[in-house]
Amino acid sequence: MLDLLAIVLPVFLVVGAGYAAVWRGLFKDSAVDGLMAFTQKFAIPCLLFSAIATLDLGAELDLGLLIAFYSGSTLCFFAGLFGARLLFNRPWTDSVAIGFSALFANTVLLGLPISERAYGVDALGPNYTIIAFHAAFCYLLGITTMEIVRAETRGVRLAGTVVKAMFQNSLMIGIGLGFIVNLTGLPIPGVLREALDLMIRAALPAALFGLGGVLYRYRPEGDVGVIAMICGLSLIMHPAVAFGLGTGLGLSTPQLQSAVITAAMAPGVNTYIFADMYGCARRVAATSVLVGTALTVLTAAAWIAIVG
Repeated sequence: MLDLLAIVLPVFLVVGAGYAAVWRGLFKDSAVDGLMAFTQKFAIPCLLFSAIATLDLGAELDLGLLIAFYSGSTLCFFAGLFGARLLFNRPWTDSVAIGFSALFANTVLLGLPISERAYGVDALGPNYTIIAFHAAFCYLLGITTMEIVRAETRGVRLAGTVVKAMFQNSLMIGIGLGFIVNLTGLPIPGVLREALDLMIRAALPAALFGLGGVLYRYRPEGDVGVIAMICGLSLIMHPAVAFGLGTGLGLSTPQLQSAVITAAMAPGVNTYIFADMYGCARRVAATSVLVGTALTVLTAAAWIAIVG
């Protein structure tokens, strides 16, 4: 178990360093916003662009992998939605935001560095395949459901709302450009490649440190029962479904590892952004990110042990 924690802990030590730096006043809160803007709008899109542009789509784009991961995501979304409504009597809009918290795993800031430490850089192909569809899938499901329960948007307006939310996302832009380069075979000039590599090397460490600073803003408050449900769905149910389906569908060992470990990540910061966008369940979403991230230290190590 100590060996497994040694894989996971360095990632969370960087997150903890960011948390402590903001807590002790060594890193200004306004600087966190700047750091996260750099990583989320520039460095990580460069990382995803480069990864997708060079991804062997014939080898990595596997339908079974996507079914194993996104079936679990979808089940967690509806379990969170109806659990919040039927068990905790939350309004429908709150329930959708709570379901979104169980849906949107932190596939990039936590999933990539933990998978890299556990299995190496060369094993990240299936991770990038999952990430390529993640934001689009989650926002499509979350926004469509929210607009339906609010009964305020229909037809073309609904489609426009979904498309706008997805394609204003810098990560989606980086992924989309990566697919264009991959499918067209456009060469990336050597100088541009070196510039991208510089950005990529800064992406994950800076993002993890910034994530710690963001988490300091979230106070552990809100409905304990709902938060426990979200964490249970995100950290236990989602990877369990991915493991069961992935095994049944005959995924290779690297694919199964990527599907399960990525599914086992805590809710991402986007869950709070979604809740804030609609003005509902913001405290629950924020606290779920904080508590879920802390619990991932143990649950990620456990899932690494299970999948090998």
